[in-house]
Amino acid sequence: MTQRTDVLVIGGGQSGLAAGYHLRRLGIEHVILDAQAGAGGAWQHTWDSLRLFSPAAYSSLPGRFMPAQEGEVYPDAAHVVAYLADYEKRYALPVQRGVRVSAVHRDGDHLRVETDSGDWRARAVVSATGTWTRPFLPAAPGRREFQGRRLHTVQYGSPAEFAGQRVIVVGGGNSGAQIAADLAHAGTDLTWVTQRPPRYLPDDIDGRALFDAATARRKALDAGSTDTGGVASLGDIVAVPPVRAARDAGLLPAKPMFTRLTPSGAEWADGTFTEADAVIWCTGFRPALAHFASMRLRGTDGHIATVGTRAADEPRLHLLGYGDWTGPASATLIGVGRPARDAAREIADLLGR
Repeated sequence: MTQRTDVLVIGGGQSGLAAGYHLRRLGIEHVILDAQAGAGGAWQHTWDSLRLFSPAAYSSLPGRFMPAQEGEVYPDAAHVVAYLADYEKRYALPVQRGVRVSAVHRDGDHLRVETDSGDWRARAVVSATGTWTRPFLPAAPGRREFQGRRLHTVQYGSPAEFAGQRVIVVGGGNSGAQIAADLAHAGTDLTWVTQRPPRYLPDDIDGRALFDAATARRKALDAGSTDTGGVASLGDIVAVPPVRAARDAGLLPAKPMFTRLTPSGAEWADGTFTEADAVIWCTGFRPALAHFASMRLRGTDGHIATVGTRAADEPRLHLLGYGDWTGPASATLIGVGRPARDAAREIADLLGR
């Protein structure tokens, strides 16, 4: 039996909850489908030492400030999970858990959504599946020949897993720097590899400034002005306290990218070689959009072209939380509120509300 609703939100993490909040405020019937067993989205699966880039008050979803975490300026992932669970309950958001969406199809004046627990028909769909389930691994020479442990950011838990081992961390972004710092503080035999010398943001910059930079860039582009460069113009790495401490203690020297991996380690262009027991790829993610394959909306860059949050070629579809192309800083807690509000308003217009 096919179920029906006005709006179906795919994904119950921070972006899906923000969408639900604004849809609820407008009185629009909606259901949020989430593949996870519990609240918290991807925050349930991060490494143990992960901290937010901003204080709690600057890491909030619309309508509800995140409370401060006792003894911490920058809250940890467990605090975020608890906040999201409370947020969902506080606003009585209609989340159905353990439901995995496999495909979305055009079906007359509706969109039909296939799931592992039956089909849905909706007049509009909001996709908020994020990127965590699509880790990216580059085609580095010898990657498959390496005989040690190979893992991505999503599989990293804590330094305890690597006690007594030699570890190569690949990636010069925030994840690479934070995981390298985590291992370095634990005394791990660490080699940190980056494509270019690490670019740290000034120590006084955190997520608040990043949100402002992303917003200013979006406004400039929308107005036809010169591209400000956004967050990328400031640097690649937010110097959160553990990273700053490791850097200042000289624990984070970075080597250039190796030329290839071998069965037992990595080789560089100058002929040097480092043995390794594990390689951790902190090389980013791609948007989880496979459920739209049959609609043929994705471009060569893997993105769906959007006007704001709305899919350019399908006015009944909105996308939230995948990056700046779906709203300034929309992949962040503080940044997703405005795009979610805009999406809900456009959907209200579509539904004639």
